[in-house]
Amino acid sequence: MGFFAFLILGLIAGAIAKAILPGRQGGGIIMTLILGVVGALLGGWIGSLLFNVNINEFFSLSTWLLAIGGAIIVLLVYGMITKRTAR
Repeated sequence: MGFFAFLILGLIAGAIAKAILPGRQGGGIIMTLILGVVGALLGGWIGSLLFNVNINEFFSLSTWLLAIGGAIIVLLVYGMITKRTAR
């Protein structure tokens, strides 16, 4: 998968992860999209380590699930960090 396809995958995964998570998360849409790209990287790394799945195909269901799962993890961690520093 090319760089731009991976970037698009991360942007969409971040938006989906933000829609899935309940409540209000900090950060605007730009931060969510950046965290989505980081989450897609994390999801791909975790998937390759634990499940021996590669994220080489853009239209693969496993690619999307790993990217969205990674984005959810990154958004949760980001939410915990920003809530802790806001106090």
